[in-house]
Amino acid sequence: MRLFALRDYRRLFGAQVIALFGTGLTTVALGLLAYDLAGPRAGAVLSTALTLKMVMYVAVAPLAAAYVDRLPRRTFLFLLDVVRGAVVLALPLVTEVWHVYVLIVLLQAASAAFTPTFQAVIPDIVTDEADYTRALSASQVASTMESLLSPVLAAAALAFLSFDRLFLGTSAGFLLSAALVLSTRIPDARPSGRTGARDRAAAGIRTFLRTPQLRGVLALDLVVAAAGSIVVVNTVNHVRDGLGGTQSDVARMLAASGAGTLLVALVLPRVLNRVAARTVMATGAGVLTVGTTAAVVLTATGLLGWTGTAIVWSVIGVGMALVITPTGQVLRASVARNEIPEAFAAQFSLSHLAWLVTYPVAGWLGSTAGFTVTWSVLAGLAAAGTAGALLLWPRRDGRGTPAGSASAVPPAPGVRASGTDRSTLVEAA
Repeated sequence: MRLFALRDYRRLFGAQVIALFGTGLTTVALGLLAYDLAGPRAGAVLSTALTLKMVMYVAVAPLAAAYVDRLPRRTFLFLLDVVRGAVVLALPLVTEVWHVYVLIVLLQAASAAFTPTFQAVIPDIVTDEADYTRALSASQVASTMESLLSPVLAAAALAFLSFDRLFLGTSAGFLLSAALVLSTRIPDARPSGRTGARDRAAAGIRTFLRTPQLRGVLALDLVVAAAGSIVVVNTVNHVRDGLGGTQSDVARMLAASGAGTLLVALVLPRVLNRVAARTVMATGAGVLTVGTTAAVVLTATGLLGWTGTAIVWSVIGVGMALVITPTGQVLRASVARNEIPEAFAAQFSLSHLAWLVTYPVAGWLGSTAGFTVTWSVLAGLAAAGTAGALLLWPRRDGRGTPAGSASAVPPAPGVRASGTDRSTLVEAA
């Protein structure tokens, strides 16, 4: 592929992938650390840590996007990786729950600043229009694949290592990412056309609020967060306390959700050539609503054993992939090219705002009211998000074009709108 023939992009993309997998492995290890420190209260501890993560993402990402053109970006990305590596290295040494919270704030603040900075660098390294579209798609695919493969890698590692060794591996990964960033030639940032930091930080959010299909994406973010919180937060207590499983069993059950994602990843590119993104994403929302409802029914009847859990977790993985994977395509088709970085930064921040709502529900309510009540609330949120998306995102735009199709939005200024270009965009997503 011509895109990966670009030396600087290849190295920067490698740094992003390594950092993504470092974050994913850290999440798995963090759940096991929470259980080691708090036992039955692990869900509450983990949800608090992840809630702090979401606070950092919601608060820091827009600010980083606003100020990124004023920073020496290579040095900044390098320092962010070093900070993350040092924090992860310190996590297995903690002895109190509050130590975890402090370190998570530092870790996730650095991660929240890394993503918009990385996205702002891409157009300066990848100048060809088609390659730039592929670069955004590659970043989206990398994020999706991380959610699939991190639990699988963790399950394999935990068969031979204790969970605290995962922290050592992820710390080394962040340092390798830092080395790749340092070896990349990143040009100086060009000043943004927006003069006020507040205006730049809010620009992407305003775009979401005024664009029907992007308002639908916001509702779908809530569906993903509601279902995903069950898997991310509650798996450790459900497997360890409810099923009597081991650390490796926790990672394997997380991998079951990832297997659902893999199944969709193999077939979805061809589907998106024939089916509008809105239809695919709405189907995914329906799958997630069914999955969360099934979790409620099975846990209420005492039938959520090993097989039932694996099936429900896999269904949730399928639904999440159906919603998340086409999101980049919808964003790119909905805004002008010069607004794409702001739109992606806004999606990064606003999607994590949904998780900021659902993580505390999964953890805190789960620790006090039990899984049946907690998952009922999350299933209700998933259903509400699905209904909201269908209402907010019209089936057809004002010209009678199916909403969410590649031709539903006028091309950005300076971007060709030929059928070939649109096909390439859909295939890349």
